[in-house]
Parts: sequence; structure tokens; C-alpha cells
Amino acid sequence: MEDQTADASAPRSVTFEAPDGMPIRGFAWQADPGGGVGGAARPVVIVNPATSVRCRYYFRFASYLFAHGRDVLLYDYRGIGESRPARLAGFEANWLDWGALDFEAALRFAATRFAGQSIDVVAHSIGGCLMGLAPSNAAIRRAVTVGAQYAYWRDYAQAHRLAMLLKWHVAMPALAAVFGYVPARRLGWMEDTPRGVARSWARSRARFEQTYGARPFSLDDRRIDALVRQFSSVRAPLLAISTSDDPFGTVPAIERLLAYFDGCDERIHLRVEPRAIDADAIGHFAFFHSRFESRLWPIVLHWLETATLARGTPGDLVSLRPPRRGPAARTGRAVDASLV
Repeated sequence: MEDQTADASAPRSVTFEAPDGMPIRGFAWQADPGGGVGGAARPVVIVNPATSVRCRYYFRFASYLFAHGRDVLLYDYRGIGESRPARLAGFEANWLDWGALDFEAALRFAATRFAGQSIDVVAHSIGGCLMGLAPSNAAIRRAVTVGAQYAYWRDYAQAHRLAMLLKWHVAMPALAAVFGYVPARRLGWMEDTPRGVARSWARSRARFEQTYGARPFSLDDRRIDALVRQFSSVRAPLLAISTSDDPFGTVPAIERLLAYFDGCDERIHLRVEPRAIDADAIGHFAFFHSRFESRLWPIVLHWLETATLARGTPGDLVSLRPPRRGPAARTGRAVDASLV
């Protein structure tokens, strides 16, 4: 994956503490760090990265949001990038920690550092799932997810399913067992990854909570119920963006996660084909490449500004999911602003 740091507006390094005392590090773009007049008028956007993708990958996207009237907080989950410990082998962290502790810390930090400013979230891949796990997630005003799912293997694109199953659900946990972490960087996969995260990914089941009720996690029923209820605390209008050539973010995968956010004021799934924006490919990662600044990033910006899709937005509405209603109909039609 290409480095997205060049020519970005200069952010400030920040460190904040998770509820269990773990230091979490990242970067903040802040127009008025002194808290002067006008600072509260700018929303702040927290960006949740994909699994084992450094927050630096999103620098240009963050700079774009900053240039369009938003402060931004990027951070790395424990064990990754700026938040990596001196020794990763044997370091314990899993997806629950990243959501209930690390994203929770980001929300608390944003509420303090950007006091009085609305908090929005843009979440990539597993970052969308983690959004549902934080105890303070009711503070989110608006949210956009990109390719967000939790890696249930039967949801992978059929043409890639066997290879992905072997890589992520067999090889990855095996490497974690041997080395005490996943040495993914030397294999060209992603950043080196804590073994608990590898287990979270490899053991993913059809229901998110089933993963953590079974070994090696074996959480009790009370904790499992609390995890599911926490998703419903998110009230923000939620736009879930997926791309038709993403082998992780298939329609079943996106819809599986989206169903957990049943407390949202609005839930919309927008699916974009590369040809709709004159691109050869987008896949799971390229949405945040600067070459899509004029074609894809305005979709996010408009939703954060208005909680609607602009007329002419590229893509198809796979589903509209109003809360507390029956199953949403699949529309499969081009976006019409009158619908949203």
C-alpha cells in the first residue's frame, strides 16, 4: 500500500491514555489549538483505520478534511504503528481492545481536546465494527464507513474465498502461534500484528458475538449481551460505502455489520463500481488514495456536512435501512437525492 504522507498539512503528534492505562498515539489537525473564537464551529473527525494499517496511510485524506473545515484525529490501535510497543511478540491485544479501549480513548480525547466541537467518524474496514464497541459511541454525530465488515470468511468474494481463507484464517494464526505475533510486514501483507488480533480475525463467525463466546475468548453471556447492545447506542446517521471489486466488502459482509447499528437515525449502503468513476479498480484500500480526491472523497464530505447524498453521487443504493422497521428492500438503482 502506498504511503499517503507526502504533502499533507502538518499535524501535531498526540498521545492519550486508554481506560486501561495503555498509551495510544497519533496525530491531530487542529485549526485553533488555543481554543479561541470559532474553534467550536469546526466538527472534528476521528478516522478509524483498517486492521493493521498505520494511521499515516490516511494523512492525505485527513489533510483534505482539514482543508474543508474539519479538524481531524488520526491514531494507531495498540500494537500498530505509533502505538506499537518495543516488543510485539507476546503483546496481548484483540479487536475488542481496539474498540472498547482504544477507540473509546479517541472519543474521550476528542471530547476534551476539541471541547464543544461535534464529533464525526470515518471508519475503514474493521474500524467500522470497532465504532460499535466504544462505551461513548453515542457522542458520534455522523458516521461514514468504507468497506466495513468483520471478516467472516463465507462473506468473502467467491472468486477469492479459498485463497483468503487459507491466508487469513489458516496461515495468519499459525504465524501468530509460532512467533507470538504476525510478522506481516516482511511478507508484504500489512503491518506486524498482535496475535490476539490474528485470533479475532481467524475465528470470526457469522455473528460477531459468537466469536467471543467461543474459545479462545470465552466471554460470559452477560459480556456478550453488553457488546451487542453497545452497537445500538450509536444514533448517528450512518453511510456505509462499499466497492464492487472489494473481496472483503461484499454486499453480505457490509449488510451483516450494518444490521448491528439498529439505533442509527438512518442507515444507507452505497455501492460504487469502479467504472462509475472512470477507474479501473478501487478494491479494499484505494478509496483513501489521493487519486480519488475529486471522485470519492466528496461523498464523505457531503455526508459529514448534511447527512445526505448529493444529487449525482456515483453508485447504487443497495439498501435503505430506517431503524425499527422491517427488512429493507434492495433497490439496486442509481442514487437519487430525492431519496435521501
